[in-house]
Amino acid sequence: MKPASSQVQRKGSDELDCYIHDGSTSFRFEIELRRSLRAASSVVAGARFRRRNRFLAFALPLIPVMTLFSPAAVTAATLEPETSKAWEEYIESASTRMQQRLTPGRTFLWVDEAPDRLEAVRKGEIVVSAIGEQSPKRVPSGLIHDWIGAAFIPNVSIKDVKEIVRDYARYKEFYRPTVIDSRVISAGETRDRFSMLLANKSLYLKTAFDIDYESCEVHIDDRRGYSITRTTRLQEIEDYGAPAQRVLHEGEGSGVIWRLFGITRYLERDGGVYLELEVIGLSRDIPGSIRWLVTPLVRRISRGSLSATLRQTEDAVRSKVADGNASNSRTIVAATRRGVGPRDLDAPRPSR
Repeated sequence: MKPASSQVQRKGSDELDCYIHDGSTSFRFEIELRRSLRAASSVVAGARFRRRNRFLAFALPLIPVMTLFSPAAVTAATLEPETSKAWEEYIESASTRMQQRLTPGRTFLWVDEAPDRLEAVRKGEIVVSAIGEQSPKRVPSGLIHDWIGAAFIPNVSIKDVKEIVRDYARYKEFYRPTVIDSRVISAGETRDRFSMLLANKSLYLKTAFDIDYESCEVHIDDRRGYSITRTTRLQEIEDYGAPAQRVLHEGEGSGVIWRLFGITRYLERDGGVYLELEVIGLSRDIPGSIRWLVTPLVRRISRGSLSATLRQTEDAVRSKVADGNASNSRTIVAATRRGVGPRDLDAPRPSR
């Protein structure tokens, strides 16, 4: 029998044709975003943008889960073929990087590449960083945002984490307020399909996104695994919540989100689980006249959003484990009161 890792490598290369995932975005920077938008409005006043066309809130995807909303933009945009081509090439390279982590001698986890990074997550910190020297990366008529984050959840198992990550129907609970609805389309042993409705009702942007995802789960061994997720349909809802709201065609709209891709890695070690999430998103480009102002804000919000998504995932896992422990305790107490010892709970009962 061949080792599990070699099996995963062959399987992974096939599975990487089915990408996925998603997430949820934090609005904790809303006030700062609004102030920056007002400041930028005065900077570009000379361009005579009409008030309704002042750049919209621009977004970088983040999660499991976990997703997205940050600033920029102006008029409506259309996803161009050359933008899609650049996106697919970038995703192919990201998939190759994931496969390389499975080869002997390579580190599976990003945190293991730097001792200070590993030490920080072991202390309970969430570590987030942009991937590559240029972030966001400019491509023809678009931007690619690539961020990675890591957390360590002590006293839980890889099974506990996976159960939360694959509990898509409850994403609307785990990742509030960005995820306002979520449901399972289909579920299999290694491949799932689900949908989410993401909404951002900021001062400048009343937009929602109706998104379908496909998720592929790859089992390496009892301690390691990863999933790959990709949007299969993404449609913007203009004027969400208003009587005039309408669903746009794919590739049309503000350009806040055009595509999402994510890689989630799990490793059970050191009395807990290391959870890593790399999220890649495609959006429209930022107008050159305001790029100097908006890009730092996009980076700050992207970092904060991914950090918030990981923290929300950690909270959901901890809550699940705590509820399970409480339930087990109640079962033991009830059995003890009936005169049944803990060791007898699973013992077969004599036939009458």
